[in-house]
Order: sequence, then C-alpha cells, then structure tokens
Amino acid sequence: MSIPLRPLLILCGLGLGLNLTAATPQEEIDTQVPAARKILDTWQADQPQKEERYLHLVYWTPRDREPAPRYRERLSKILENIQGFYAREMERNGLGPRTIKLQHEQDGLVKIHLVKGDAPYSDYAVQSGGKIRKECLPVLEKAGLDAEKETIVIFCNMSNWDPIKQTMSQNSPYYAGGTNRNGTAWQVDSPLLDLDLLDDKEPFLQDGQYGKISYGRYNTIFIGGVAHEVGHALGLPHNKARADQSALWGTALMGSGNHTYSEELRGEGKGTFLSLGEALRLASHPVFCGSVKGFDVKPNAVISEAKLTPSADGKSFTFTGRVEADPPVYAVIGYMDPAGGSNYDATTRTAVPDKEGRFSLACNALKPGRAGMLGIVAAQANGAMSSFASPGAERTFPYYVESDGRVDLSATHAVEALAPLMKAVNDRQEVAVRLALDELANKSVEPRILETAQVLANTLQGKAGPHPSQVDGNVCQLSDAATLEVEVGYGRPLINRLPAPDNLLIAGSRLYPRGLYAHAPARHVWDLGGKWTRVKGVAGLATGHDGSVNCLIIGDGRALWRSPKLQDGSAVEFDVEVKGVQKLEFKVTDGGNGNGSDWGVWLDPVVER
Repeated sequence: MSIPLRPLLILCGLGLGLNLTAATPQEEIDTQVPAARKILDTWQADQPQKEERYLHLVYWTPRDREPAPRYRERLSKILENIQGFYAREMERNGLGPRTIKLQHEQDGLVKIHLVKGDAPYSDYAVQSGGKIRKECLPVLEKAGLDAEKETIVIFCNMSNWDPIKQTMSQNSPYYAGGTNRNGTAWQVDSPLLDLDLLDDKEPFLQDGQYGKISYGRYNTIFIGGVAHEVGHALGLPHNKARADQSALWGTALMGSGNHTYSEELRGEGKGTFLSLGEALRLASHPVFCGSVKGFDVKPNAVISEAKLTPSADGKSFTFTGRVEADPPVYAVIGYMDPAGGSNYDATTRTAVPDKEGRFSLACNALKPGRAGMLGIVAAQANGAMSSFASPGAERTFPYYVESDGRVDLSATHAVEALAPLMKAVNDRQEVAVRLALDELANKSVEPRILETAQVLANTLQGKAGPHPSQVDGNVCQLSDAATLEVEVGYGRPLINRLPAPDNLLIAGSRLYPRGLYAHAPARHVWDLGGKWTRVKGVAGLATGHDGSVNCLIIGDGRALWRSPKLQDGSAVEFDVEVKGVQKLEFKVTDGGNGNGSDWGVWLDPVVER
C-alpha cells in the first residue's frame, strides 16, 4: 500500500528516522511542537515546582553622570514591547504566550535598580562589563537577589548624544551570555532610545557605528539589540534564518534580528521573528515557563547511535541518533554552521525524540563550497541544554559541501569507522592494528577512509623516506620525506597523524590521508637540492580546535607564500613555485590570541618536477 507524500514529511519532522525531504517551516511547527509540549508539560506537571522568575533590570551610570532623561518611562515601554514580541512569537510557534516576566512598581512602571558607578565615565569602556556588573552586585544583594541564580539586564548610561549636531556615539559594553540558571546582558541607554520613535522615518542622526540613519532605524537597531542580548542572557546562541523561514517571517532574532526589529512599522521589511529552534529552547527556561523543577540539575544528555546519511542526490544529509537524559529531552536542535563567521550564519533544524529517544534531523540548509560543522543541542525539560560537537567536544560532526552542492561526509564517517584502528595505533598494538585493517577491508567504507587507515597504520613504523633532493620521481610526498629540521609548539613532531586520542587529519571539515602535525610555533625544513618546480597542498587548523594560526612557506630564506589567518577549523590550498630552491621551510605561527589551541596542519603536501 502506498503512503501519501505529506504524511511521510510529517513523520520525518517527528524524528522517526525517515530520510526524506525536509518539512516546511509551518509543518515543522504543526508536527513537532505538540509532541515536544507533551514531553515538556508532562514532566513539569509531575510533582510541579512553580515559581515566578523575573528578568531583573539595572540602570548603571558612571559616577560623573546622571541617568538619561525619563529612563524609567522609556525603558518600561521598551521592555514591555519586547515582552509582547516574545509572547507573540512563542504563540506563533505553538508554544503558548510564554515570555519574559517583569516586576512593576506601584506607579505601573517596570522595576529598575539604580546603580551609581565607582568611577567617572572616562574609566569605563566596551570591555568593562565585568567591572560594571561587580559594581551592581551590592545593590542586587540588598534587594535580596543572588545574581548567580537570576537573569539580569544592565542598561549602561554610556552613550553620547548631541541634539544640536544630531550625532550619537557609545562606548558601552554590549554583549550577553547565560543559561537556564543565570545570565547577564549589557545594553546601552541614550535619550534617543524611545519606543515612541520606532516608526519615525525622519529626522536623521549620524551614529558613530551605523552612519546616517533615521530615528526609527536607530531604535530598531538598539531596541532590537535589547531583545537580541536578552536572548543571549537566556541561553540562546546566534543562528541565521533558513531561506524558507526568512521568506515567510523575516530575520531571525538571534541572527541579524536586532537590525530588523519592528522595521515593518516603517514599511522597510518583514521585521524579526523567533525561529522554532529558538522558541523550543526558551520554552523550558524558568523565566518563560515559571517552573524551577530540576533547577540545579546540570545538562546530562547522552547521544548514541549517531549516524550521518547522505540523501539520494548527495546534496543534503540526515543526522539520526538516540538521546537519553533525565530530565527528558523534548527537542533536539541541529546547527548547520559553515566555517567562518563564528556562529552567526548557522541555520537550524529541529526534531522531537520518540518514546525510545530516537530522532532524525534533515540537514539541507547548506552552503556550497564551504566547510561546515553540525552542532547538536538536546533541550531538557528543566531548561538545561546539552551541547554536542562544539570545539573541544568529545565528538564532532564535520562535513564539506562541494561547489556543486554535493556533501562530503568522509571526515565524520572516518571518526567512527577508524576508532578501533586509532586506539590500536595509540596503544602501539601491531596485532590489533592488523585486525582493525582486516575488519575495514571487509566493510563498505569510502576509498579515502581506507587509504587513511593504511597510512595511519604505517605510522607505527616511524621511518622517514629519503630527502626530497634524493628522490628521482616526479612527485615527492613531503610528509613521508626526511627533514633537516623539525619543531612543534606542543608535544612531539608527528607525520600523517595528530596526537592521541584523535589522530585523524581533518581540516576545513575534510579528511586528508597524509599530512604534518604543526602546532604553533612550528617549523619543518627540507632539502630540495634545487630539483623541484612546485610545492602543493593545503594549510589549515585542525577541525575541533578553536585557535588561530598563520602559515608561511619560505624558500632559501625568502617568503614565497602566506596564508590568511586560519581559524574555526578552516583550510586553504596553496600551489607555489619553488624552482631552484635549495631549502624549503613550512612555518606556522600563532594567529594573535595565544597558541593554546593552535593545532596547525599541512595536508597532503607534495613537491613536483
């Protein structure tokens, strides 16, 4: 019996492991949210622990400044507007009008704690967030608030407004971070920050950061900034709207939504929305749901049976797995994050685990010609978020999208397929290495993975080949050739593998069978004898490490090639002329932020006649 196409799409949205076309944005909401709410609401209703949790507001001003005019009136309207935005968007996402809670004074205005700074304006800057927060703590403690268990928004009176010249500048902290347990957002206040000006297309001001903009655009950016940073304080990371979401609703709040907030009032765009991934994460936050059940339980989800399967046309993939946790997981959010751009351009897919904890994510919002990393967040019913595949995590899920859209999953597949071999190599157990190779030969694995396995096994021999100057062929693998000098910044020099436990040479989310470990500062020098014409390969930062490096190729003391700064696991190809060069040097240096995680790599480097 045939099954109609649309129900198949719905099943996929519910995470039942079907590798089919992804659901539309509205179908995701219609099919996933009822199932997510059932898990979430059922758990919270069993022996409930209700408590009103609030967003606590602070107005901080330097010692030599008085608060900006009408700050209580202005900020009350702004926070109530943002409260309404979150409520409408949570409702649209099928999660009910859950939103931030605000405390009010007897006069009806939002409660704001006033703090006078210890120093004058000149002593503070963008980087002064920690100092400012510390100055706010005594006032909060006097009000009976423990900042380590609350979500706080600090408005900093650090703007400079000239009403005559119509110029604005700010030198304020403007960032945020948090979890389900606590969070802090730093904002900037100004006399022009006013909800009543949000729909004004004129007059114009000259902003030190955004140039000539209307009063309305200024308030879109900075009121939207409040909403955006509040999201961070509640635990939301950056993420960009998928194209299908953007076509319907505009710009995701945690993408560039702070630049589009309420722009529809001026007829300038579709405005800002909460993506389903954002809404699902907020649904269990104590400030949104009023439940403190399991408040002190830390993230503890475990994902097993993880598998990435390419689609029939090879231009997308499905991530399937099984998740277990207590409190239970009611939603899984997948972040498809292209290399570079931090996580601002990460798009999301969501799924709800079935009764056995199984889920499926259809990953198809991919960028051709870009490396990527799939990050997984398991949302638990107490508001805790268990994250997987972030830099430094035990398990990562890299992928690469070719220019024609085909997805290369060999790096992720290799991590699983070669795990027994890597353990045997690290333990220097030759018998176990041979057994692992024999087992791989009997499996259907990609040729690149088989080649990597053989090269990795050969590293136990620890024997370098001749110097390039002594090689007669047309190609010489530099990773296998003898060197004149070698040094690395951490550990010992290694060829064709990384230090234990994860030996695989992966950069730019691609797997490479051969290469050189070059943790900064690193040098590799070869004797070419003037016999080679070109050197080719890839320079990069090993995937899963969040450092930054610069790579340099030097011939007889002269710089022949320099890489851009490489970070976020990025990689870049090189093809450099070395005609007549006697000594060739590969050099890796720190990218400027310390070398603590600067796992540089030279991948498949060869010299050719």
